[in-house]
Amino acid sequence: MKQFQRHEFRYDTESIVTRGESRYESRLHVWEHINSSTTLKSTGAPLPDGLYLDPAFDYNNLQIYPDVVWKRPKEICPSPQFIVDGATRLDICQGALNDCWFLSTVASLSLYPNLMEQVVPPNQSFQQGYNGSFYFRFWQYGEWCKVQVDDHLPTRNGQLMYLQSSNKEEFWSSLLEKAYAKLKGGYIALNMGYPHEAMADMTGGITEVFVIASLPRDLGSYLRPLLQKGALINCANSQGPVEKTNGYGILFRHAYSLTGLETIQTRTGPVELVRIYNPWGKAEWEGPWSDKSGSEWHSVSPEEQKRIHRIELDDGEFWMAVSDFRQNFEMMEVCHLSDDTLNQGEAIKRPWQCTSYHGKWIPFQGPPQYNLTLLEEDDDPSDPELTCSFLIALMQKLVRQKGQLLSAALLIYKVRSEREFLTPRDLLQMSPVLKLGFDQRRELVLRGCLAPGHYVIVPTTSETNKMGDFLLRVLTEKGNNTVPVKKPLTDAISISEPLSPRLPGLPSASEAKELFIKHAKGPFCKPLDLFNLLTEAIGKGVFAGSEKKLSLEHCKSFVILMDNKGTGHLELPEFQALWEKLSKWTGIFITFDKNKSQTLEYLEISLALAAAGIQVDEFILQLISLRYTEPDMTISFPGFLFLLLKLDCMLSKFRSFDIVGNGMVTVNCRQFLNLTMYN
Repeated sequence: MKQFQRHEFRYDTESIVTRGESRYESRLHVWEHINSSTTLKSTGAPLPDGLYLDPAFDYNNLQIYPDVVWKRPKEICPSPQFIVDGATRLDICQGALNDCWFLSTVASLSLYPNLMEQVVPPNQSFQQGYNGSFYFRFWQYGEWCKVQVDDHLPTRNGQLMYLQSSNKEEFWSSLLEKAYAKLKGGYIALNMGYPHEAMADMTGGITEVFVIASLPRDLGSYLRPLLQKGALINCANSQGPVEKTNGYGILFRHAYSLTGLETIQTRTGPVELVRIYNPWGKAEWEGPWSDKSGSEWHSVSPEEQKRIHRIELDDGEFWMAVSDFRQNFEMMEVCHLSDDTLNQGEAIKRPWQCTSYHGKWIPFQGPPQYNLTLLEEDDDPSDPELTCSFLIALMQKLVRQKGQLLSAALLIYKVRSEREFLTPRDLLQMSPVLKLGFDQRRELVLRGCLAPGHYVIVPTTSETNKMGDFLLRVLTEKGNNTVPVKKPLTDAISISEPLSPRLPGLPSASEAKELFIKHAKGPFCKPLDLFNLLTEAIGKGVFAGSEKKLSLEHCKSFVILMDNKGTGHLELPEFQALWEKLSKWTGIFITFDKNKSQTLEYLEISLALAAAGIQVDEFILQLISLRYTEPDMTISFPGFLFLLLKLDCMLSKFRSFDIVGNGMVTVNCRQFLNLTMYN
């Protein structure tokens, strides 16, 4: 499937273009502090009046307006109402705050009452049960979170400063804006942003950003299925100075909502139009088919205009030809919604079907895998290949709390059967059928089409030494089976089987004790003693000849890595612990040395490490090959034991410092030198 060009864009101020995602992430989870006992100390904050006063809302960031007066709706009008005749897109009129990116999303959301009621619970009022507080819900990392605010709103000269309804007695939109400001960190935090941020926060949907010029030539055919599936669509033109127009009334760097697509009948034939809404509630398109000067409407019957609910008012809503839309808008953001969000009883015929999983990246344990079974091809007569379309979204969780955003990627492999697990060798040798390369973004979205069958999704990160939490979501048109794939136990079973008596790997524990007594100088053995001991032990078994690859340097490391006291030698208990490890790893070596060459090939190294419980990525594997292999890129039996003990001990030391288990450690200079010098 063609991968259309995607792009990040923001609106409202010149500084928007350079703002990074870190500010957005830093505002997350403010809802956790709702109803805290913090006392308001900000100058200009509303005074207590016996009604609810939100202790967590940031009133400080409006001090740039010295004449701001915080008023409750009952102080603004005599008979305030929460919602009047339903919450609609025409209730959204932008104020002095540059947050059209948020308002355009609210306008799109208002097209779907069940979605709007999820965000704006309707059973609230200024009459029955009124106590000065209202609450709203926003989606955060897979769950809906309640945000409660008091109903004090900022006014100047007796008028609301920010978002308001065209009906002066209606306040749901003003209070929603305040609740979203609280989630983000205050009203000023809404002065810049991505529409798709707001889309995700208010729907739990999966968002994509496109350059309109890169979309198919038949743009109407591309938009129609998106709208049929209930997608929320925002658009903008960022090719000029902020909030100046392009000559046809379209504002630069300003977010609009695309709310409809219709083919209308005219006297000269059918014409395809899109419906656009400006959240300002005014300032419309002035070209063909406009409300202001669109003579083209004279060729459309009153019945046809009524069918598409066309109203000739300067209310921010207008129609334009699809071809003019392509010429006057540059960017488009699409928020895909699924069946668990949309009510199929409404006008939505074919919402996406969604499966989701919360997962973790665990240091050095390899990426998790998810089996994707595509069941039925799409109902698309224009697609001769009979494929299944899908969206896969990988969202990193708790980024602010952990202070890190990992470089992640999405890979999809074709497999033969359900629940098939791809080994490290498979991942090295196979090519993914689709992939989205490493990128440091909060959410990666991969769109594709594949034939019905079995696939494995591998969400991975380039930083295999770090812990990470993620939410994986899969959207398909006709349903899918997506399940985590568990690593099979076949390797572990074969490794744990007792070695054949005729092919002993290393002497038994009792024999090893006798060798210790024989070679040790007193109650402990030094590196040279261990060298002589291992030379004899290896030379007697199936690895005879491999002892020539054993070096005194290997034995120094064996002693140091097992020496917990810093004495430079091993006492009998420490030696026995070492022998237990070496015996286990010897079994692994025998298992993966398929050709009995007493060496492991490059591709066998990662498999053997995985069998020992150590997962490494391609970069670490390359470092291993440079440091631990022979000139022919193989690793000898003694070299393998040395490598395993080195990795095992270094990971154990890392975990001992990683007290909170977040995949990060802090060490001082002395600790660092101890870790790196004495190993």
